[in-house]
Amino acid sequence: MTKYVRQATTTDLPAMMAIIEQGRQALSADQIPQWQGPYPATSDIQQDIDANRAWLLIVDGKIAGTAALLTTADPNYQQIYQGNWAGAADASYTSIHRIAIASGYHGQHLADTYFSNLMTISYQAGFRQIRVDTHLLNKRMQHIITKAGFAYRGIVYMANDATDQRNAYQVML
Repeated sequence: MTKYVRQATTTDLPAMMAIIEQGRQALSADQIPQWQGPYPATSDIQQDIDANRAWLLIVDGKIAGTAALLTTADPNYQQIYQGNWAGAADASYTSIHRIAIASGYHGQHLADTYFSNLMTISYQAGFRQIRVDTHLLNKRMQHIITKAGFAYRGIVYMANDATDQRNAYQVML
C-alpha cells in the first residue's frame, strides 16, 4: 500500500467535499454536534486550497483523507481555559483543522500516517509545535490525536462562543 500526502488543487474539491460529508455523517451517527451545520462549507475548503494549506492523504493513488495545515496563529487558540499551552507564549505553531478520512478507509490506522506526514511538513517548514482541537464528545478523534503524540492542554472556544467548546492538544517537535 503506497501512502503519501500532497497539496490539494481545485480539481480535488469534489472528492474533498465528499470526504467532509462522510465525516459529517459519522459525527452525526455518533451524536457529536461538530460539523452538523454548514461548516465546513465548500468555500472553507476552497479557501484552504487557495491558501496552499489543504493537504490530501493519498493511498494507492486515491484520495483517502483531507486536512488543513495552518501556519498562522489561530484566533481560537489565543485564549485557553483550564490549562495552558507549552512553550513560549509567542511561539509560532501550525494547527491541523478540518481533518477527515474517507469512510472506505476507516479502521486502517491511516490517521497515524496522516498526522506523521503533517508533523514532518510542519517541522520542515521550521515549526516546532503543532496544535489541534476536537469536540469533547469526539472520543475517536481524541484517541487518534493522543496516539499521534499530542498532549491535552485545556479547553478552547470556537469564535469565543461559550456553547462551542473544544478540547485542545499540542505536540512539541
